[in-house]
Amino acid sequence: MPLRAAEILEAIPRYSALVVGDICLDRWCSYDPAIAEPSRETRIPRIGVVSTEVAPGGGGNVANNLASLGVGRAAVLGVLGDDGFAHELTRSLNARGISTDLLVRTAKAPTFTYTKLINVTTGIEDLPRVDYINTQPLPDAVELEVIEYLREFAASFDIIFVSDQADTRSGGVVTPAVRTLLEEIAQADSKKIIWVDSRVRVERFHNMILKPNEREANAASNALFGEVDYQRLRCHANSKLMFVTQGSEGTLVVENGSESRVPAFQVVHPADVSGAGDSFSAGAALALAITGSAMDAARFGNLVASITVKKRGTGVANPEEVLAAASA
Repeated sequence: MPLRAAEILEAIPRYSALVVGDICLDRWCSYDPAIAEPSRETRIPRIGVVSTEVAPGGGGNVANNLASLGVGRAAVLGVLGDDGFAHELTRSLNARGISTDLLVRTAKAPTFTYTKLINVTTGIEDLPRVDYINTQPLPDAVELEVIEYLREFAASFDIIFVSDQADTRSGGVVTPAVRTLLEEIAQADSKKIIWVDSRVRVERFHNMILKPNEREANAASNALFGEVDYQRLRCHANSKLMFVTQGSEGTLVVENGSESRVPAFQVVHPADVSGAGDSFSAGAALALAITGSAMDAARFGNLVASITVKKRGTGVANPEEVLAAASA
């Protein structure tokens, strides 16, 4: 079947999307190893950062991809700390036309931030990443505000993306109470697309569309059943549709009674696969809303991801790039 890229792109501006969950900041800090002389006080070598670039990460990267593809309205719902990273993240989102009106601010949790250290001489990330994470439960008042925003505004968006990025037991925005409300929203409107990407809790989301990668799906399946069984995992979550992304092998579309692999668009030398899942999610969920076809959704998601992996960092794809790639 031919890919309906032009048709999908033409329709995207008519749709709106809300990204709920862990809205993060990505920071790429280039350091110069030539200026790593030890501290005079501690004699510990320093890392001399000479430049920094920032972009939305986690759920923010999903929103960034949506905005780049031309979605009519994109907003994020999550939690920011009372810190400089919150300012950087808000400014970065707003610069891309993404609404931050639903971000909850608190002094009791840091802004979820990934800091990547790039060797300016080699261009390679060769030092441990520095992450600013929250390992404590969200304050009750903060969680309540997130829930109230979700309850009030969910109906005004065509698609809801759930970005459960936290891999700690506590501290993430998608708490059990938030999952419960999402399930209520899904049950109240079975036609609304609620698209879930969860690193370590995919099996806990019920009545929604699931998008684990292969490792995440296998881990959830093995934990539940002692074996890899995607149909059983989908049934456990009462999900009508699950997309298991498999890197260069493509995407496995898991529906009731069937599993179909949609091949990836081959990229010989990918520059950076970081964020490929986010770009797949943005493209596939939009295509699903527009065409109603899971196979078309997977094809379009694969196409968008094939563009972003050619770019360093968490790249995005614009409509011109998508059309060019579709016709190549």
